[in-house]
Amino acid sequence: MESRTPTPDGGTRERLPNLFEVLSRRTLAPVDLFSFYIYMRDVQRSVDYLDFWLDVSQHMSLCRHYVRELRRSVLISTPDLEKGGSKRSSQILDNYTAERHSSDQGPSGTARDLNGMNKERMSNDQRLSAFLRGDVDSKHSPQHSMVSQKSEGNTPGSEHPPRPSFNTGTPEQPPRPSFMTGNTGTQGTGTPSPLNNNSNSSPQHTVARADIRASAEKILYTYLLPGAEREIILPQGILSDITAAIEREGRDDPEVFDAAKDYVFQAMERDAFPGFLRAKALGNIVPPSMLLRLILGLVSLFTGFWTAFVLIFLGKSRGTRCWVIWPFTFGVYFLASHQYLLDPVLALAGYSEYTFMSVHRIKEGFVRKLLTKRALMCLCWIVIIDVALCCLFIFVPGKRL
Repeated sequence: MESRTPTPDGGTRERLPNLFEVLSRRTLAPVDLFSFYIYMRDVQRSVDYLDFWLDVSQHMSLCRHYVRELRRSVLISTPDLEKGGSKRSSQILDNYTAERHSSDQGPSGTARDLNGMNKERMSNDQRLSAFLRGDVDSKHSPQHSMVSQKSEGNTPGSEHPPRPSFNTGTPEQPPRPSFMTGNTGTQGTGTPSPLNNNSNSSPQHTVARADIRASAEKILYTYLLPGAEREIILPQGILSDITAAIEREGRDDPEVFDAAKDYVFQAMERDAFPGFLRAKALGNIVPPSMLLRLILGLVSLFTGFWTAFVLIFLGKSRGTRCWVIWPFTFGVYFLASHQYLLDPVLALAGYSEYTFMSVHRIKEGFVRKLLTKRALMCLCWIVIIDVALCCLFIFVPGKRL
């Protein structure tokens, strides 16, 4: 899993976060991605679905990084045309590297159409996938053709093999330009090398096209194929489409996984996320801690009732019977904590449990306000019930049997 460092929104959120904000690392503890990962692992027992979503997102980031490096390579390898005022050489790649604000994205990264307009315009991620598939507009200006020829001329090797395919019966695809196939700047050993061997200023590729291919295959073989190590359950139609796209068509663009990513997102949003908010935004203790409090509460109440009846039937004074305050208080407190999924003292101190006996400070402002209100309400009920029990067993007349 990637770094758990959150990237919160610019303003204070006066509501509970949604799943996409959690997965985008725009929330803070205890409703951050790290907490959701632990919840999926320990409570839902379905962390493979979350890992699949994160791995597909990482695959998308890998593709973006690859295209950004290609754009930088083209710009450095053609400085004369850039100085001459022609920016056509990087316009195609520039379209794929534009960053979008994450609030305009859906779970699979496709742009949301909030006002019903621009439905025919491709999103940046769709253009990125089209670029990786080689579906780039073939209409170039003369200057762009010169740039393409120059960039290809600087690439080691005069021929570029077609994209690998697992289906040997498929006709071979024609060779593609070096910045599409990913052969640019890589040697046979897989070690990154400069785009232009004649230029010392050319950058080195840290991400090769083979890395993108390996990433797509790893996702397929780890999560999707029957009998995979961490197989997740998806509709057969989605599995067939992904398998055919990767193994027969040789695709590795992020759009291949969009349907599966959206399906997993909706499944987590429907089945896991409501329980996560209930556990972390309305409570601050984990199930093992709840079980421990239930046991301690029942034992304390039993001790309180047993002690109270013994003191009453032994005819002890009211001062002596005041000792029942302790077991009644502990018993009511622990049982109320179990019922509310909340430790009031811990919540008022601003802490929440990540795992059993491991607490961290609550950083999400709205969640802290919510937990503070629930903690005060829980304490009120604890005081009322505790006072009622203590008064009943302390002030009742005693009689020695």
